[in-house]
Amino acid sequence: MSEEVEKINLDDYAATGEGATAISYTHKTRDTIAKLYHPGFEADCAKKDFLTSCTAFALGVPTPKPIRLVTDGERFGAEYELIRNKRSFSRIISEEPGRLQELSLIFAEMAKKLHSTKADTSKLVSTKEKFRRFYLEKAVVPDFYKQKALAFINTVPNTPTCLHGDLQISNVITDGKRTLWIDMGDFGYGDPGWDLGMLWSMTNRMDEQKADLVFHMNKEKLLAHWNIFFPAYLGTTDPQKIAEATKRILPFAAVKIPYMFYIAKHFTLPDEAYPYIAKLFG
Repeated sequence: MSEEVEKINLDDYAATGEGATAISYTHKTRDTIAKLYHPGFEADCAKKDFLTSCTAFALGVPTPKPIRLVTDGERFGAEYELIRNKRSFSRIISEEPGRLQELSLIFAEMAKKLHSTKADTSKLVSTKEKFRRFYLEKAVVPDFYKQKALAFINTVPNTPTCLHGDLQISNVITDGKRTLWIDMGDFGYGDPGWDLGMLWSMTNRMDEQKADLVFHMNKEKLLAHWNIFFPAYLGTTDPQKIAEATKRILPFAAVKIPYMFYIAKHFTLPDEAYPYIAKLFG
């Protein structure tokens, strides 16, 4: 896993996927895949994501092996182990609906194991501090919402345990032999509520069109996934305990929602949305 940036010849690769921030290129003869960020993303951004993936891999988190930093001369990114014949959990559920229960339970066990893994706090970002800086430095939310967010953030313990950063079933893949986490760019450490709150939002509040686009599932199936996942994650089917745990994670979602829209989608929510979202703070 080298920190030197190596130039690659894209003639040796075939473009195989495009996302909001990057294009993926699969090597024509080797089992590797290069992810190059779109123009405008600095080399430091690619390096940060790569080193974060390296740290997760070194901690024993199951994820494709990070190999090297790369550039095509204009764009920057990294090359990773290619997992052939892989499918995401969300894709499998969309194609084989009968496996919803099975895969939701596996996902719960993976999340519990991840959230019990001690983080290397010298190499990973504190999720609490990341959000605190966001609200202090970015003038993208109304002042009343900023104050609520910062007040809540200040109450959250800086737990030294691993967080995925985008915990959802599209970010788990399997080839039938191995089951792995992917998209590790926001991997960090902190209270598991940061992962669980946003997962609650995605499975309970996502509209039909986005549910299909992101998860290849309808809203009913997403909610069913959450209702299997969360009791299994908590280790209880007691309705009162589930309700209490749900209430605890809602403020984490309230903090993270504006961040996700701004960072991932370059979109600022309209002011009229904030009184509605602020209800999640309780």
